[in-house]
Amino acid sequence: MLKTRVLAFFMAGILFMSCAKKETFDADAQARADEQIIKDFIAKNNIPAVRDPSGVYYQVITPGSGNVNFGSNPLLSANYTGRMLDGTVFEKSSDPISFRYTGVILGWQVGLAKIQPGGRVRLIIPSGYAYGSSGYGSIPPNAILDFDVDLIKAQ
Repeated sequence: MLKTRVLAFFMAGILFMSCAKKETFDADAQARADEQIIKDFIAKNNIPAVRDPSGVYYQVITPGSGNVNFGSNPLLSANYTGRMLDGTVFEKSSDPISFRYTGVILGWQVGLAKIQPGGRVRLIIPSGYAYGSSGYGSIPPNAILDFDVDLIKAQ
């Protein structure tokens, strides 16, 4: 009798789980929501940002100089501050960090290609070009990120 009850309970659980509606992530809907949030943020804060076709917004503060070929995946060195749109700083470099161009989030790849060494760029990155629906560490899922990046050198 006990075995029958346990088996019935187990089977009911399997049936319930198989019938449960699975949540699906709609990347297009998230991108549309991010776009509107970013537009509102830029307007509210009078940021003279330009929209890249990717959806990343950027403001070249200082262009820098040189002729870095980002397609060759150079080793870069930069200082940065990363913020949430509410102004909360989630990370700030105290010393320059070194990284390969393709080793960073897509939003940085889009933005860094807009400047040269000695340049500074502000990036407002939609979640799909940051950490997406997974988030990362203290960065929640679907977070739009706001970065100031100073590109120090490229090799």
